Amino acid sequence: MRENQPASEAAGPVISVLVLNYNGARWLERCLNSLRAQTIRDRMEVIVADNVSTDGSDKLGRRIVEGWPGSVFVQHGENLGYCKGNNAAAEAAHGKYLLFLNNDTWLEPGGLERLLDEVAAAGAAAACPLVLNYEDDSFQSLGALGYDLFGLASTRAEFAQTREVLMPEGCAYLIRRDLFEQLGRFDPEFFMFADEFDLSWRVWISGHRAIAAPSARLHHRGAAQVNPAGGGATVEFRTSDTKRYYANRNSLLVLLKNARFLLLLMVPLQLGLLAVESVAALLLVRRWSFVRRAYLDAVADCWHLRRHILAERRRIAQFRRRGDLWMLRFLRWRFNRWDEIQRVARSGPPKVTRS
Repeated sequence: MRENQPASEAAGPVISVLVLNYNGARWLERCLNSLRAQTIRDRMEVIVADNVSTDGSDKLGRRIVEGWPGSVFVQHGENLGYCKGNNAAAEAAHGKYLLFLNNDTWLEPGGLERLLDEVAAAGAAAACPLVLNYEDDSFQSLGALGYDLFGLASTRAEFAQTREVLMPEGCAYLIRRDLFEQLGRFDPEFFMFADEFDLSWRVWISGHRAIAAPSARLHHRGAAQVNPAGGGATVEFRTSDTKRYYANRNSLLVLLKNARFLLLLMVPLQLGLLAVESVAALLLVRRWSFVRRAYLDAVADCWHLRRHILAERRRIAQFRRRGDLWMLRFLRWRFNRWDEIQRVARSGPPKVTRS
């Protein structure tokens, strides 16, 4: 259901900002107010899409966009997850570019204008801004520069000038709308997690480029649903059975779908890593149901999705312009799990929610 159809639709906005909301009452107002303060607000439309929130943030989002020119409120009527939810929201978009923006973010004024300027200057099709922590200017991410030996997104480093990245950060992912449609949108089977890695792989193998633009600045809380303690600051290392399940399963799906021949060798390496991790997780968490859900179910579901994987491989082959040898330029020696090892060293074993 669409409400407040933009009056400027005929002219066509340059950018459509899609804010997918699910129980984001703590974050949504600041996020939307930061969009209202952008220097290009007259050239953008804002689409707030709700996955049936139960904390009143759906009503908050509806109220904020009422009377805001170039704004749309979409109520999905069910929890579609990140991928289906954003795909559905994108159907209401008219901009040349789509920005998929998490509700636990806020943009500094001028952020969107700088991001679009850098994309145009670089001739890129996808991008992200510099991601800072929510409450201060400390560095969080500029996307992933590559993948490690296990095929996992790796090397989030700070740099001063715009440069290519394998994967723009998912909390503020910009992509040309026509390319998003051509590549098949977000894979709805992913539901959530690793979706930006999958989309970015398709961006590159289709012959396009992705960048990170540090001159555009955004602040991000991160893991707001899974790890809510601490308000604007993350104060503990927390995960859940379901989060690890989707993260593990979808990381395998990225390779199974997008690697052509050579890079499929990373699949058994990733499976070996998951086997080692599952033993470590059992020792740390001391709960077999976590290992079963987060690891065994993740691997088993890749087998259950084999028809989907084969269909996706055939579809991707139709627009593929770059093979595995070309994609080897993104191989990095930094271990993806290094950041998690450091967090365990600082905060102790993760606290795991049964969900």
